[in-house]
Amino acid sequence: MRTVVVTDSTAYIPREMRESLNIYMIPLNVIFGEEAYQEEAELGAAEFYQEVKAKGLPTTSQPPIGQFVELYEQLARDYDAVISIHLSSGISGTYQGSVTAGGMVEGVTLYPFDSEISCMVQGFYVLEAAEMAQRGENPDAILARLEEMKQTVRAYFMVDDLTHLQRGGRLSSAQAIIGSLLQVKPLLHFEDKKIVPFEKIRTRKRAMNRIVELLGEAVSEGGQYRAVIIHANREEEAIEWKAELEEAFPHVEFMISYFGPVIGTHLGEGAMGMGWYRR
Repeated sequence: MRTVVVTDSTAYIPREMRESLNIYMIPLNVIFGEEAYQEEAELGAAEFYQEVKAKGLPTTSQPPIGQFVELYEQLARDYDAVISIHLSSGISGTYQGSVTAGGMVEGVTLYPFDSEISCMVQGFYVLEAAEMAQRGENPDAILARLEEMKQTVRAYFMVDDLTHLQRGGRLSSAQAIIGSLLQVKPLLHFEDKKIVPFEKIRTRKRAMNRIVELLGEAVSEGGQYRAVIIHANREEEAIEWKAELEEAFPHVEFMISYFGPVIGTHLGEGAMGMGWYRR
């Protein structure tokens, strides 16, 4: 069975990596006033943070159903199955859009997968699926592996300003107000597909140290781990953190990624996080 993998732009998988693994990408949209941009295709992370400084925060929108239908119809000419992996259905309608579009296309079987997360942690599922598809694994085996990964996937992040999440409806007003009053840097994570506070921590440094503790707890259970540091326009800080982590955890494979335009809109510049899974 010929199988291909599709994801959306919030996985933030570099173009060269997508091309080498034959991964297709559906972009979400970022809207500044009357101007709409397709994330990753027309607007990258560096340009986005510059635009925000000049124009303020944009709004975001999921891909139109027609864009999914068009891509799935194109893929139906060459493939029997499409595994479509998307950001958490608890914060976006993108996953449901893929499901709806799959029911409108003939000639190919769609296997939608809700990552229940986003960014390069979502990307971990995509890379695993694409590597398995290239080895000729069938869709059932790929989906079984993705569900297995879900048992060890973890991600924690902190933001400098909770009001972005509150404004976008991803965090309750009460939580944002309390956090702002106390000047806390709460650790956030995904629970039941939504972004919720994990722990309330006073400073940025302590929040990052707590993430390191959580990684250490996971690694102590044994096995090979892959981890990603994710930053919102804080590349130098991410590079320094990666060097420290590689020294502390020599058996963990670390990489650096970023909060791109769509997720950056909701987290704000300065956000920092890390995610991992057992290989």
